[in-house]
Amino acid sequence: MSNRTPFPPVFWVANLIEVLERFAYYGIYFGFGIYMEHLGYSRGQLGIIQSIFLAVSYTVPVISGTLADRYGFKKILIVSYLAYLPSVLLLILTKSFSGIALTMLSIGFAAGIFKPLVSGTVRAVTDKSNKTLGFGIFYAMVNVGGSFGPIVAGKLRAISWNYAFIAAAVSIGLMFLVTIFFYKEPEREIEGVTLGEKFREIGVVLSDLKFASFLVLLGLFFWLPFWAFFNLCAIYVDKNIDTARLYLDMKSVFGQTFADFFSHEEGGVRRILGETISHTGYIIMILQVFVSGTVERFRAMPTFLTGLAVSAVGFGVLGMAHTAAASLVFLGIFFFAVGEMIASPRIQEYITWIAPKEKAGLYMGTNFLAVGIGGLTSGAYTWLYGILREGGHPERVWYILAAHLVVAVFIFLLFGRLGGEFKEQEQ
Repeated sequence: MSNRTPFPPVFWVANLIEVLERFAYYGIYFGFGIYMEHLGYSRGQLGIIQSIFLAVSYTVPVISGTLADRYGFKKILIVSYLAYLPSVLLLILTKSFSGIALTMLSIGFAAGIFKPLVSGTVRAVTDKSNKTLGFGIFYAMVNVGGSFGPIVAGKLRAISWNYAFIAAAVSIGLMFLVTIFFYKEPEREIEGVTLGEKFREIGVVLSDLKFASFLVLLGLFFWLPFWAFFNLCAIYVDKNIDTARLYLDMKSVFGQTFADFFSHEEGGVRRILGETISHTGYIIMILQVFVSGTVERFRAMPTFLTGLAVSAVGFGVLGMAHTAAASLVFLGIFFFAVGEMIASPRIQEYITWIAPKEKAGLYMGTNFLAVGIGGLTSGAYTWLYGILREGGHPERVWYILAAHLVVAVFIFLLFGRLGGEFKEQEQ
């Protein structure tokens, strides 16, 4: 587009900050289950922390976004770093369950403060001519950080867990310096809404019982299994898949140098590190534009349900990787990633389109509540995985998750049949 407005410097600064934050956040989060097992804690205890961590991470943005509109993005960014940095460093010092739980709660709180600030910056500095490209770049940066964080942290924790936490702390420190010296507050209209007024507005939205019910269903039948994947996949691959076989398979396809990058030596045998491959970021970076372009011509809800079905296939294949070929884990992650790329953007787009135009942002804010419900309840699957693993059948958790998504498809179809689909607004 020849008349596309150029991005101001703060756009690129904000995206650099996003890469660094996702590097730190996912570097800690994806390996956390392996770390808790390393310390001797049960999967039930792990599930409790995961639930609290995700619930806080995805409900605090409702508050922090309002504060940023009132006091400025830069000030709230700095507040998030002041909560983030000491919390990450505390992971080096505390090993008790209560200490780790409180530390992860603090990290989740800091991440929740941070979460809406970069996307808000991107929204503030883009216009009709460049917003699609701008948010595409932002989404790519999320996945760059989310892909490299677990890889680097995995390699470092193979030497010492403290090194992995120090790397995350260094990343937060760099964010702080970049923000102080290079982040310039973007010009925008200040909303001027107080926190109390924001809660009242959310209350008005949630008084629509049909929409509130829809958010609860999204939390329990989409976001719950979505977060269960990220809670479980790394520890499942690391502890229940033949990672030595995975290394040989990867080496035969991509070469030794590539395979070595994702692995470490253990007892004279090279093994893939579970967290280095157990995420979807690298697949999304490659395929998101193609997938989005393919499905955009179809209606939102049927597309969303198709995404759920594809993710269910991915769960089933992940279960088969334990009893059949270890390399099936790559296919399972691929199917889940495709399902995520189909379902997640479309359901969030759907929520903005069913909202009255002047309340699109408010409706999207309430979507964080659905994400939080899913995060809060997702630890139940970590507990179930622990029981099934002790019984010698860890793969069954994936079959149950697949069934969960199949049931979800019928639940949403029934919801649409009984309550009627939401009417999309003219924008």
